[in-house]
Amino acid sequence: MKPIFLSLFLVTVYAAAAPRAAESNPERVKNTVVLDANTVANLRLQTAAAEPSLFEETAFALGRVEPRHGAIAVLSSRISGRVVELSGHLGDVVAIGEDLVRVESRQAGDPPPVVTLRAPQAGTITDCEIHLGDPIEPDRHLLEITDLTMVEAVARVPEHEAGRIRAGTLARIRLAAYPDEVFTGELVRFATAADVGSGTLAAHFLLPNADGRLRPGLRAEFAIVVSSRAEVLSVPRAAVQGEGGSRFVFVKDFELANAFIKSPVVLGASNDQFVEIVSGLFPGDEVVTRGAYSLAFAGGGSVSLKEALDAAHGHEHAADGSELKDGAPAAAHDDHGHTHGDTGHAGHPEVPWQIATGVLAVVVIALLTRHRGAATPKET
Repeated sequence: MKPIFLSLFLVTVYAAAAPRAAESNPERVKNTVVLDANTVANLRLQTAAAEPSLFEETAFALGRVEPRHGAIAVLSSRISGRVVELSGHLGDVVAIGEDLVRVESRQAGDPPPVVTLRAPQAGTITDCEIHLGDPIEPDRHLLEITDLTMVEAVARVPEHEAGRIRAGTLARIRLAAYPDEVFTGELVRFATAADVGSGTLAAHFLLPNADGRLRPGLRAEFAIVVSSRAEVLSVPRAAVQGEGGSRFVFVKDFELANAFIKSPVVLGASNDQFVEIVSGLFPGDEVVTRGAYSLAFAGGGSVSLKEALDAAHGHEHAADGSELKDGAPAAAHDDHGHTHGDTGHAGHPEVPWQIATGVLAVVVIALLTRHRGAATPKET
């Protein structure tokens, strides 16, 4: 009989607590931003789903793009003379064997002998030291041709991070010249010695450059992947607002159009793209990324929560967003916009529970009385 008593007791307690779940929730009004369609369009809001995924820990470094080792070839002349024809100029892309310079020899002759100098490799002319008519000598370098189909992005890695990085490690590389793009490079080697002054070690990452856009000297930022963890709930960095110990995101309301709930979160690790969410979100929650900073200053928004719910449900709501029936508030919503204690739009949810509570109480008392009677020994 004891399991029956326990079950009835739990149901009774839940029933007694149910009316409290239907109380209004003023926190929802304070934490909800409801906008009209025009405001959403002007803010260019974008959202992303919070999902468990592979999370990469990264080390940050600065550096520059440099020519690949062995990619530079120099054009020179075997004879003394002067430049009588110049076909290659700084920045030109040339093919291997292409005619670039014609040199008139100083040897006697009518006309004097002329030697043609050709490109020793395909690439881009990255240095030109001559002009038409210049005198030249065999020890002078005339043109520099660099193969830029592959380049190296050289990161200045702090010494305390260098020990965690191995050959083959990947890095996400951003260039000031192309701020909206991310390039992926693979570590091919470290420098043979550290820079004593800066306390860094040069790490060379190989980058494909088929279109030739990446030129030596461009500034670069590196996010070097040093470890990874699977199934980590994370959101884009742009979604997280606030500072210090008060961090929050705006979650898109699952029910109301153009409504966003300010939700506190606890953060874990972060990298150049994402932030780990320890608590405060559920998988599948859509958080505002682009425009999240503007929402933080939007107050209650351009539309009240009451107006939005009235329009969505087709009937009146309280100022805090709770249901109204005969002038009384009903179900409340939590900070994520999820409804608790909602039994529909008809009737007070607490009335049937109050009746059920009374009936259960009578049943419990009757069973207890009967059980005690059965347990009492009869006198002889």
